[in-house]
Amino acid sequence: MGNLLYLIAIILVIIWIFGAFVTPFGGGLIHILLVIAIIAVLLRVIRGA
Repeated sequence: MGNLLYLIAIILVIIWIFGAFVTPFGGGLIHILLVIAIIAVLLRVIRGA
């Protein structure tokens, strides 16, 4: 489950970069998902799991 979390976060970052430099699509949604993914990863790292 932890690896899936990191995979999702990486995919969201790639989509965010692609959307920022190539075409603007779903800007608000991708930013919300990216923030949630980063918070989830940070909480997992802080807990040491």
